[in-house]
Amino acid sequence: MSTSHRTTVRRAFTLIELIAIIVVLGILAGVAVPKYFDYTSSARESAVKGTLGAVRAGVANFYANAAIGGTAAYPTLAQIRELGTVMQEPVPANPYRTGAEASAIRQAVWNADAPPVSGNEGWCYDPATGRFWANSSTAGENTW
Repeated sequence: MSTSHRTTVRRAFTLIELIAIIVVLGILAGVAVPKYFDYTSSARESAVKGTLGAVRAGVANFYANAAIGGTAAYPTLAQIRELGTVMQEPVPANPYRTGAEASAIRQAVWNADAPPVSGNEGWCYDPATGRFWANSSTAGENTW
């Protein structure tokens, strides 16, 4: 009667293989992380431009309807804030601002040379000219 001995072979990663995997993962992370930050800044820019376009279209529509009625006027700040008058939904928060007031709108006077930027609000509105812009000092954001 013969007995066969089974030997179990345990396979594991060697230290060299683990180091190679870590190096490959490091290279992939070095390529992927900068791309991620490009996407986030692009998403913020798109969100701001989308909000600006929507509110400016609402202001233009309000002005056109008022002109048809005989008294062309831009909406007041209270009318911009009131849902159903200019905007059907609340103005989204400015992604370049943080805090509770990031979606708030403040009244300001437009200056084409240097758009005013101050306070914690996310947006600025000039009821005399109908100009609506982002309240941010991020390069180019307040001039879109």
